[in-house]
Amino acid sequence: MPDSLRVALLGCGVVGTQVARILTTDADDLAARVGAPLQLAGIAVRNLEAERDASIDPAWLTTDAEALVDGADVVVELMGGIEPARTLILRALAKGAAVVTANKALLAQHGPTLFEAADAAGADLYFEAAVAGAIPIVRPVRESLAGDRVRRVLGIVNGTTNYVLDRMATEGLDLDQVVKEAQALGYAEADPTADVEGYDAAAKAAILASLAFHTRVSLDDVDREGITGISAEDVDWARRQGYVIKLLAVAERYDDGPDAPGVQVRVHPALVPEAHPLAGVRGAFNAVFVEAEAAGELMFYGRGAGGVPTASAVLGDVVSVARHRVLGGKGPVESSYAALPVLPATAARTRFQLRLEVVDRPGVLAQVAAVLAGQDVSIEAVQQTPAPDGIGAEAATLVITTHVTTELALRVTAEALGSLDVVRRVVSVLRVEGA
Repeated sequence: MPDSLRVALLGCGVVGTQVARILTTDADDLAARVGAPLQLAGIAVRNLEAERDASIDPAWLTTDAEALVDGADVVVELMGGIEPARTLILRALAKGAAVVTANKALLAQHGPTLFEAADAAGADLYFEAAVAGAIPIVRPVRESLAGDRVRRVLGIVNGTTNYVLDRMATEGLDLDQVVKEAQALGYAEADPTADVEGYDAAAKAAILASLAFHTRVSLDDVDREGITGISAEDVDWARRQGYVIKLLAVAERYDDGPDAPGVQVRVHPALVPEAHPLAGVRGAFNAVFVEAEAAGELMFYGRGAGGVPTASAVLGDVVSVARHRVLGGKGPVESSYAALPVLPATAARTRFQLRLEVVDRPGVLAQVAAVLAGQDVSIEAVQQTPAPDGIGAEAATLVITTHVTTELALRVTAEALGSLDVVRRVVSVLRVEGA
């Protein structure tokens, strides 16, 4: 049993600061859980002079990340980005150090390379904090459900967009207004693109799909659509129809149909019925809904971001890999045995809701229904209401909800509807998930 384990911390941002603080203030408890003391060997930073939290001892800081990694038993990577994080993690694994990372973008793009390096070295690579912050979701999917077959994963995995959509729904605000509010509160970055355009959620979706379906899914495999096209009017219409709009990460396995078996992974705004558990996820919280054959429906809920919550997930991994160093053995390795094909966006199957602005006269619904029938898209429900003021007395709003169909069929249908003389415009097309 070692006298102590040296922990190298790469990065001293919001999460890194909290990890360093807890490593030192809770040192005795952590040592008892691990079986040996955890010694903070140092913190690699880019700029020694940057302003930092008072809990960070300047003596811990170094710009020599390579030397810090070379002397560590456990390396915690919280730098973010692809490089130099990728190179440093590979360096750590090559020398047999255990690695804990929260770097979702790196795992989504270079996961196979990292997993192969960890396997070759017999070293642990843990990443609970890479998906949904403090919520324990990686370990349950990777380990607790290892004996089950996961059918579907449906999740709110980006707190910023959930906060924005929630405020739009409760206060009737426009998206731009709420994004600025989120920036002022620290929920959104100065450049919110990664959040509002769905890139952050897509990286997390790739990781979850890889774990759930034992198949390598990369960021490039994820069909992505952000929330910038969602208006206050869309949110209000959803409320009147009994739905809430959420940005969802969806990963599902298809065992029937022309493309089966296969995995389809996507991120997009969707209508969620108010009765579904995900509809009640408010503010910047995250939730992941898992459907498995034997376990049934499971939901994991909690804070998806923030220094302290994310540090909790990081330190849970640190304790696990450190115990393996003390007691021997290692954690689970990458499971990609299934190697299912990743299906394109057009193969996705779900329900849709189309909102059309149409001419208000007899025969319009018949023409619209004929277009849907021509693409074998079945109608579940139709609602017609007078058009909003300013559109014209001879106009109406037609809301059509479909049964499950493919993305391809719906795209062709929407284009054909837009070309009808009786359709003034296709106002919105939204997917319906969780119904």
